[in-house]
Amino acid sequence: MLIEFSVGNYRSFKDQVTFSMVAANLVSRDKSLDVNNAFDVDKDLKLLKTAAIYGANASGKSNLAKALSFMKWFMVNSSKETQSTDEIGVEPFRLSTETEGKPSYFELVFLMDGRKYRYGFEVTQERVISEWLFYVPKVRETKLFERNLDNIKSSKNYNADGIQQRTRNNALFLSVSAQFNVDLAEKILDWITDKLNIISGLHDQLYLNYTVKCFINNKHRTDIIQLIKKLDLGISEIQVKQEDFTVDSFADEIPDELKKLIAKVGGGKATSTSIGISHRKFDDSGNDKLIEKFDLKSHESEGTKKVFALAGPLITALQEGEILIIDEFDARLHPLISLAIVKLFNSQETNPNNAQLIFMTHDTNLLNNKVFRRDQIWFTEKNRYGATDLYSLAEYKIRNDASFESDYIKGRYGAIPYIGNLNNLIESNA
Repeated sequence: MLIEFSVGNYRSFKDQVTFSMVAANLVSRDKSLDVNNAFDVDKDLKLLKTAAIYGANASGKSNLAKALSFMKWFMVNSSKETQSTDEIGVEPFRLSTETEGKPSYFELVFLMDGRKYRYGFEVTQERVISEWLFYVPKVRETKLFERNLDNIKSSKNYNADGIQQRTRNNALFLSVSAQFNVDLAEKILDWITDKLNIISGLHDQLYLNYTVKCFINNKHRTDIIQLIKKLDLGISEIQVKQEDFTVDSFADEIPDELKKLIAKVGGGKATSTSIGISHRKFDDSGNDKLIEKFDLKSHESEGTKKVFALAGPLITALQEGEILIIDEFDARLHPLISLAIVKLFNSQETNPNNAQLIFMTHDTNLLNNKVFRRDQIWFTEKNRYGATDLYSLAEYKIRNDASFESDYIKGRYGAIPYIGNLNNLIESNA
């Protein structure tokens, strides 16, 4: 489970931001929200199942997802997919002289196997500046390892003696530890690989491929089909087929450039995927005994394509208790479909494994005190220096029956675009 994520430009930088899934000590107007939308980890910790992040365009919403994506990639791959001379793919904050040349800071607090872990690092484009891993075995937080430049001190419980000398200055000690079979490091990287998934609502090809794979491997296939059917898209059946083919079998139909690519990457072999969508066909008496088949890519709407692509990650997250982060969640989705997906995660019945959904959105229809507790709603806003402020609606003293959507549009919580007077725009440019 995800507890907190922090990002900034070194630990003392005033514009470091922290996003938290820890439930605040509050009581909602609708008491069912407190029961369904959050869950108890123990007597001291309660976590949220969903969270929505709002903000104006260019306010930093997507940067949160990008920062977490970078952190995940660097944790998993820094020891095996980078060379000693490679730069680290981190981009520092560029609108302040105070942060020039300073490291970027990342920290993740999470639950794994019933224990709380806190892992983080500071990096520049040239090297890792610091790195740390702590956990709570019983009551107190205990250090597993801590790194300052090339000085790495690890505890006996981490069991990584001798690996310090094998760690490059542009690779993470955690990543190198996993490469050399340190059990805890392997478990953490398995957790972040399998349990933490970050996708874009605008670019759905990668998770479309995942949904297709679920169909081919019969993984949650029935539940995926049921979700798509129940979202009122008029779909009665779904057929997914994959066929292997060679360049020679389609010699006249494949462009030369694609032939060369297939030959280089696949040894002259490739796989073709077709996704068939069936709709009921009615006769002049209104009977629907006939079925008409369509191709998803050629005939279905962009919204239907996105629902199909999202269905695999959504069902997998719910079934396996994963964390799903979706940037531009509402793109190409009807507000009622977005709401239905949120309710799937907020429900004890459909989310018994306490999966977590975090999304960036502009859909104000979801800003509703019958959908979210106040601590589930977050805002991003650029301050006067161009840095992102991140804050929760729980920080505001408002009535439980307040209209979240109306007050947000009116600017009472900030995080909206400030649009100038456009009346004379055409005339002034004439």
